[in-house]
Amino acid sequence: MPKLGESIMEATVLRWHKQVGDFVKLDETLLDIATDKVDSEVPSTVEGTLVEVLCKENDVIPIGSVIARINTGGDESNSIQNTPPAIQQPVPVPAPDTSTEDIEQDRMIPYQPSGFTPIEKSENGRFFSPLVMNIASREGIPFQELERIQGTGNEGRVTKKDILDYLENRHKHVLPSPVDVVTEKAIDPQPLHREERSYSQPVPAPVYQQQPQVQPAPIQAPMNISGNVELIEMDRMRKLISEHMTRSKATSAHVTSFSEADVTNLVNWRNKVKNDFEKREGEKITFTPIFIEAITKCLKKFPLLNASVVGETIVVKKDINIGMATALPNGNLIVPVIKGADQFNITGLAKQVNKLANNARNGKLQPADTQEGTFTFTNVGTFGSLMGTPIINQPQVAILATGAIKKKPVVIESEKGDSIAIRHMMFVSMSYDHRIIDGGMGASFLTEFVKQLEGFDGSKVF
Repeated sequence: MPKLGESIMEATVLRWHKQVGDFVKLDETLLDIATDKVDSEVPSTVEGTLVEVLCKENDVIPIGSVIARINTGGDESNSIQNTPPAIQQPVPVPAPDTSTEDIEQDRMIPYQPSGFTPIEKSENGRFFSPLVMNIASREGIPFQELERIQGTGNEGRVTKKDILDYLENRHKHVLPSPVDVVTEKAIDPQPLHREERSYSQPVPAPVYQQQPQVQPAPIQAPMNISGNVELIEMDRMRKLISEHMTRSKATSAHVTSFSEADVTNLVNWRNKVKNDFEKREGEKITFTPIFIEAITKCLKKFPLLNASVVGETIVVKKDINIGMATALPNGNLIVPVIKGADQFNITGLAKQVNKLANNARNGKLQPADTQEGTFTFTNVGTFGSLMGTPIINQPQVAILATGAIKKKPVVIESEKGDSIAIRHMMFVSMSYDHRIIDGGMGASFLTEFVKQLEGFDGSKVF
């Protein structure tokens, strides 16, 4: 499974284009995969005969694990026999019985190559093995808390013993519930000895009966639906979006500020140049590249909004990579990223915006096209909305939204007195992470953005 970006640790197999015994050419598409960002094709890195496929469609595979073997020449059996033990076929999951150990084995994920031990790396450089990540996931330890655990392993890495010692102290007042909600079988209400726990694979976290001052984890009630309804199963991308948005609200302390911009000069300029621009550049000019240019100028004045939060550390990004939320034909949303957006002029930004938007709608985005964003822009006015309260695109700390442009009567102040005129007005809003950005800075950024739009000088564009 190829590397697909810094933050992507796994991918889902969608479809195999080749079967065992088929001849595969160099760079020929071998399979389709999907991440939480984009679907893409995986080409073969060699030419030969496909002799073994190690995963099925819909399996979730860690980056770097072996998914297939191709014989590039010679005897097929030799190529398989010479394979290192670390990439043998997955060990079959044993049939469950009433013992606790077998119950935990029965909860294993569907695929994990034997001997494969990838390491996950945080933004501040710390590494965590899959075993440690699985334990943290099961016990409900958020990533920010995991990074605060002192490690005794090589280069300060957190070992199994470290996280179990931490859990023993962290959960000393928490007792397991006498009913395992996953298997619906009665178990011993006494907590398992820590060496008896099996963390070889990720399993659902047990429900704990906690002290009165701590609210117990809610248990989802069975779905009871009646009446004249239609049930629609979420597709894969909608499930990923749902998880991403929910996690963002749980991670960041969201605050949204609003302002209003007079974009009359901007609208008049675009109406004047759009036909000539399209003839000369072969591209349509929209408001989006103008908005993105204004954002890049504001980020240089307020660099803290071009950052992320790792534990208790603020990571300020030197590169300005602007993600632009793009609606897909099926109603889902994707955020392609303009890398180095501050290095482009209006013409360059227009070409980048149109290229990424077209690729997104036609399913031609590559995994790298959605990676490394540092700030996100969304135009909720595209669909007629006046304003919105956007959700931060993690791990970023801010997202800016523009509403629909409407003609309104506005009071114009001048040295000769006040007057009322018809102007093109637009609401802008920005949600930001209150953990590191206070209202004063958020409002100042938004005020500067409005100032950039109202002071737009079309004569300096070309």
